[in-house]
Amino acid sequence: MHTLERSNRSEAGAGRSAANGFTLIEVMITVAIVAILVAVALPSYKTYILRGQLVNGTNLLSSGRANMERYFQDNRTYASTGAFLNPCDATSAASTRTLGLFVLTCSGTPTATTYTLLATGSGAVNGVQYSVDQSGNQTTVSMGALGWALPNPNTCWLMKSGQTC
Repeated sequence: MHTLERSNRSEAGAGRSAANGFTLIEVMITVAIVAILVAVALPSYKTYILRGQLVNGTNLLSSGRANMERYFQDNRTYASTGAFLNPCDATSAASTRTLGLFVLTCSGTPTATTYTLLATGSGAVNGVQYSVDQSGNQTTVSMGALGWALPNPNTCWLMKSGQTC
């Protein structure tokens, strides 16, 4: 009796084709949806990564400014005095520092009352330059390869395209 029931079941299902897998239209719709998501998300992700790299330049300037102010507190001048070398002095260990894609340098030689620090980018942020001086004035010197327009007035560090100060 069991064999008879099995054979009847298999004969009843023999006329139907099994519907396994996806149709071509379902696959094409899925591919189109994924392509749209990638087209929207990829530029936003690249901008997010770029903004993260720009922060390295501003962080480098902030720490460089703190070093200069510490030196001033100890020596009452930004210029090197005798055996005491300011952080910008070429023979000082702190004269050139890097963070991420940015290099910190001094623009000119610090005087007794003034200095200007410059952070210059390379790689993905090639030619991007930020500066800060003894008064804390922040300036975007150049946006290099990014080609973003400089803010007007130029009194901040530009972190995204179209930003104003």
